[in-house]
Amino acid sequence: MSLSLDKAFGTQELALRLRGERSQMLASNIANADTPNFKAKDMDFQAAMQAAESRGTGPMQATHEKHFNVSPGGGLDGDPQALYRVPHGPALDGNTVESHVEQAKFAENSVQYQASLTFLGDRITGLLGAIRGE
Repeated sequence: MSLSLDKAFGTQELALRLRGERSQMLASNIANADTPNFKAKDMDFQAAMQAAESRGTGPMQATHEKHFNVSPGGGLDGDPQALYRVPHGPALDGNTVESHVEQAKFAENSVQYQASLTFLGDRITGLLGAIRGE
């Protein structure tokens, strides 16, 4: 009987990767809170997970010169997962970052990232126990 690590770990690896990308987006927003005309970005995590799961295992390839350019992450010319956040009260300099919102989103994403790590760690512990015959 063979063991497929993709099936054994489920979607936790994918969730960790997407949570990491979201952390980078949110950190960028916080770092650019005082940059004129900076537009805050975020991602729809559920939609990103569904899109990543539906992509399958193989990378997309352009088979015709009129096909869209596909980035290594599976997105079209950049990151289609990046969505601009609509601010409650935009700044006069065009910046749409609201520090309190970004910090709350970053903290929430950090907790969810840690939860994914815990789930993955528990899964690895269970597999090790099965391998050892415990």
